[in-house]
Formats: sequence, C-alpha cells, structure tokens
Amino acid sequence: MTVALSSAVLLGLLVLFLGAGIWIFAGLMLVGAGSMYFAGDMPLARIGSVATKVISSSAISWELAAIPIFMWMGDIIFRTDISQRLFRGLAPMVARVPGGLLHTNVLGCTIFAAISGSSTATTATVGKITIPELMARGYDIRLASGSLAGAGSFGLLIPPSIAMIVYGVLANVSIAKLFAAGLMPGLMMAALYSGYIAICSVLRPERAPRFEGEVSARTLARGLLDLVPIMVLMVVVLGSIYSGIATPSEAAAVGVLGAVLITLVTGQFSVALMLDSLASTIRVSAMILMLIAASSFLSAALAYLHLPVEITEGIAGLNLSPYGVLAILALLYIVLGMFLDGTSMTVMTVPIAVPLITQAGFDPVWFGIYLVIMIEMSALTPPVGLNLFILQGLTRASTLETVRAALPFFLLLCLGVVLLAVFPGIALWLPNRL
Repeated sequence: MTVALSSAVLLGLLVLFLGAGIWIFAGLMLVGAGSMYFAGDMPLARIGSVATKVISSSAISWELAAIPIFMWMGDIIFRTDISQRLFRGLAPMVARVPGGLLHTNVLGCTIFAAISGSSTATTATVGKITIPELMARGYDIRLASGSLAGAGSFGLLIPPSIAMIVYGVLANVSIAKLFAAGLMPGLMMAALYSGYIAICSVLRPERAPRFEGEVSARTLARGLLDLVPIMVLMVVVLGSIYSGIATPSEAAAVGVLGAVLITLVTGQFSVALMLDSLASTIRVSAMILMLIAASSFLSAALAYLHLPVEITEGIAGLNLSPYGVLAILALLYIVLGMFLDGTSMTVMTVPIAVPLITQAGFDPVWFGIYLVIMIEMSALTPPVGLNLFILQGLTRASTLETVRAALPFFLLLCLGVVLLAVFPGIALWLPNRL
C-alpha cells in the first residue's frame, strides 16, 4: 500500500468514526489497532501489549500533572467575582481611549488568560460581565461580540496554556520554553485587536459611544486595587516558571494555593466551591489525558508502519519551500478546525506535523506557537467554534450574525500567523534567553 493510500485510508477511518459519533479516544485507539493488525500484520496479543506499555508510559509523564492543576486553578477563579473586578479595574483606564470599554474585552481576556489556560473559560468568564455592560451602554454588539470571540482565544496562547502542555508532551518540547514563546505573540495579537477596535471607533464613532465624564486619580486607584489579586497570582505563577524557580507543574500547584487564598481574602471561599471546581477539573482533565494516551498509541502505530517518515519524505520530494509546507498545514488546520476541538486537532496531527516542520527547518518551539494560533482560529470557525457557541448564549444573536462579528478577528489571527512566519523572533526571542 502506497503512503498516499495509507494516509487516505487512515484519515478516512478517523472521519468515519468521528462522523458516526464514536468518542475520539475510542476512534484513535481503533484506527491505531486496526492499522497495526491489517497493515502491519501484528498479532492481537502483541497489539494489546504495545497499547498497555504506550498508554501507561504516556500517562505517568510528570509534565502532564500541570494540566489538571492549572485547570483547577482556573476553575476556582472562574467561580469567583474576579471577572467583575477585572471590568471595574480596567474600565477607568480605557474609558478615554478610542473604542472605550470595548478594550476591556481584549485586556480582560489577556489578563484572565494568564491564570486560566482555556479559551472557553476565558471567553465565558470575561463575557458574562462585559457583554451585558457594553450592550447596556449602547456599544455596537457586533464589535463587542467579535472582539470577545477573538480575545477569548488568548486562553490558549498566553501562558499557562493547556494546549501548549499537550503539544510539549507529544512533541517532546520544553513546556517552560513554550510558555515563554507564547507571551510576545499573545501581546502582539492583543495589540492588533485593540488597534482594530480603535480604528473602527474613529471611522465610525457611533459603534463606541464616547465617554464624557472625568476619570479621577481616585477612580484609577480603586481600579488598580481591584486588579491586585489577579495580577499577583499571574506574577507568582509565570514569574516562578520564567525565573527557573519552579517547573510548570510546581508553579501550577502554587497557583492553586494562590487561587484558594484569593477566595479566602475576598470572602468567597466555601466547601461547595472547592468540590464543584474539583469535580469539573477531574471531568475535563480525564478527557484530555485520555486523548493524549490514545494519541500516543496512534503515534506508536504510525511509527511501526513508518508512515510519518514516508509522509515527510514524500512532501520533501515535492520540493516545496518551507513556507509552502506551512501553507499546506495551515489549510489542513483550518479545515480540521471546522469539525474538531483544539486538543483533538493537536493529538491527531502532531505525530505527522512535527517531523514535517523539522525537515523544513522550523524550530519545534516556534511551531508550537504557530499550532496554538491555528487552534485559536478553530474557536472562531463554524460549525464547531466553541467561542461562537458561548457568544450566542451571551448575545442571543443568530449563528450568521455571530460568525460575521468574529470574521474580522479571524482575519487578524491570519495576519498574526503571517507575522509570526516572517518574523519568528516574535516567538523565539524570549525562550532563547531562558
């Protein structure tokens, strides 16, 4: 069987299983086992032995401990009034800027992403406060919801990021370096979004009512005070990683302690809050870790069939430029993003994509950031754009209206990918200094 036919058969089986409603974990396991049995003539007993070894070894990786711990930290914060404090703290600072309170979407998501790690949690947490406020004050709902859809995806790009941890484990790349690499691109995207909002507001002032009141020093001081808890938590978690004091998993544990202290200091601590957040974390973490385990098994099956090497050699034989390889991968991720969530896209494609980009001369750390931005796009593309679903629930707008609102910010993400490809130092400057 040729490499093209083998790849088409495996992809077709995955699409068939997913279309039939089979769990992604089960689909990946079935495709891996089936390829070993039918294409590799491996006995069932040996397949079972390989699956046991691969899954057990992937499940005990210390780096994976950061996933449930970071998710618990974010879930605790999600259940507090931090999003309200963010809005109160940021509103006086942006009131006089063109675009006004629309910038609270971008800045709020940028800050909350630094303690969340999830795009859906970031979108929902910030949006439940900002969207009603912006609608009540007469801001253009399309610009408000679109900016939130785009900025909510910062939960994946700005560290700590669950997507980066998954990629780092699968690609055997330093998670600390990935976290460092995501910071500058995250700030770049925030600047692009805020710049677009400001330009739109200058060209069409009716989309963002101008603030006529005065912002006093006392108001600014109160706003800064509201931001203190989340800023301290952000500095402690990221500072401990970048300084080398703690590993990502250790920093996550410190973050959970900080989140609990915030609930105590603000009078929001309760046993019910802790139990609910823990139960939610266990459910989502189990799903992610099962996907990683299944992906490891599928990777082992593909390696047994020498498929990644053959695909890499086949594409190399096309004599594509490095940017040509990136363009092909970009199209692949945009299409996959219409049907799959970010974690599923990552675990399904990393075994093939990483050898390709390494062969093309790209840094695996840089590609991790490229991949995360492509996953961010999937949160804005129908029919399975999770951020779009959240926005529809907040604004009660139709699917078409929500997609149209998110489109400019999707295009800005495309611009961000181009800038990252042309200027790789945007991502690599900080990790190269760790």
